[in-house]
Amino acid sequence: MAASARDSDDRPPKLETDSQVRQVELAEDDVDFRRRELRVVAKLDMYVCPILIVMQLISFLDRGNIGFAATQGMIGDIDLVGTQLNTAISLFYPLYILAEFPAALIVKRLGFNRVIPTAALCWGLVCLGNGFVTNFAQLAACRMLLGMFEGFLFPSLALMLANWYKRDEIGLRISYLFIAAAMASAFGGLIAYGILFMGDPGRLYIIEGAVTVVIALLCYFVIPSSYTTAYFLNKDDRAVMRRRAEITEAYSGGRGHYTMREFMMAATDVKTWLHAIVQVMSLTVLYGFSVFLPIILRFGFNFSVEQSQYLSIPVFFWGSIVYGIGGYLSDRFGRRFLACILCAPVGVVGYAILLGGNQVPVGVRYFACFLIASCAWMLGGGNLAWLSTNTAPDGKRAASIGLALAIGNVGGIVSGQIYPQTHAPTYTLGHAYSLAAVSLNFCLWWVIRRIYYQREGLKEGMRGGSVAEPPEFSDRAPSYKYQH
Repeated sequence: MAASARDSDDRPPKLETDSQVRQVELAEDDVDFRRRELRVVAKLDMYVCPILIVMQLISFLDRGNIGFAATQGMIGDIDLVGTQLNTAISLFYPLYILAEFPAALIVKRLGFNRVIPTAALCWGLVCLGNGFVTNFAQLAACRMLLGMFEGFLFPSLALMLANWYKRDEIGLRISYLFIAAAMASAFGGLIAYGILFMGDPGRLYIIEGAVTVVIALLCYFVIPSSYTTAYFLNKDDRAVMRRRAEITEAYSGGRGHYTMREFMMAATDVKTWLHAIVQVMSLTVLYGFSVFLPIILRFGFNFSVEQSQYLSIPVFFWGSIVYGIGGYLSDRFGRRFLACILCAPVGVVGYAILLGGNQVPVGVRYFACFLIASCAWMLGGGNLAWLSTNTAPDGKRAASIGLALAIGNVGGIVSGQIYPQTHAPTYTLGHAYSLAAVSLNFCLWWVIRRIYYQREGLKEGMRGGSVAEPPEFSDRAPSYKYQH
């Protein structure tokens, strides 16, 4: 896992020999160090995580508010016809995808404390301007710009977590980001319900955009550049962080900078592409469900505008609770596969119920939305955490996450097209496609698990001398143990 961004003279020396690695790993068993480390991790959870959670929350608020605005009359106000709403939703993702991979490669060099607030400031201004659009062309332009600036966020957040936390801690913290996405959908329902009584859906964009701008400006002052200068860490805390960085770098091979060789290691590793395919399916389900649920409740279940706003709130809250529990347990027991594989059948049942259409009572279909929420955030979050904790060195991890996110967000483009308004009230295409996506993920996770177990078998051969050890350190090295 990557160490915190810092100058080269601050970077701990590369630990080359097995004895040095073992000596560093022994630090983890030191009772005093562990006590001090727990205190430092608690500080990170208090000062670092909340900032990142807020950034993720406002990001999903600003991209997802189009679904709530559509139920409040935006379609008629700016004269959208046919599938123009779906097109506008999909246009968010092309530039979003193009921005994610370079963001993963440059954010550490430019500084998390610069990139994250600047991206938020830019998309906040775009969101604010979205409240003044009068036609489809203006809406499309705003969606594309919004996607371009938001594309810098998630890779930056994921890699910042990887710089501040160790690999057995990161799964839970990445889960916080997906919980924030679920909470954003819930809060979006609350905000939309409140703004509904103001009589102008454009105010939804203006208010949320203005809040994002204010938060972005504050983040220039509260996001630390590195642990060496963090305002909430004292001298002893920084010593602990340096030792944590040594342990991580000894295990994961971090050098503090990324090379083309490490990019090629990610690009030529089959697990990168399998996780990326899973991410495509996962984000198709997540974005389709989170953006279109208010629309499905309004035009599919025939609820009123008010009902479609407030009935979406408990569904999204439930999704955040389930994912929070899953993220905690996967970190606690180091079982990434189980966290992913157990949620998929629940989602399959949920979509199967919705495919029953009007033959199924509305109450049962609404219950099915809770089943889908039980898996929607776990699909992408669990998959990304699994990839992150099984990839080294840090340059390969950055490239792998960047590729998985960039390719995965093709699912965002797809999600905007599978729920056309012309398919109301059954939305058969969207539900069927989502069911197939969850089912495919279920199958691919078994394949990925098999690959990890096969590689562990090869590592046993390397330790015994029967198989040649790879010349360069990576997660394929015998000293690196995969989490299953």
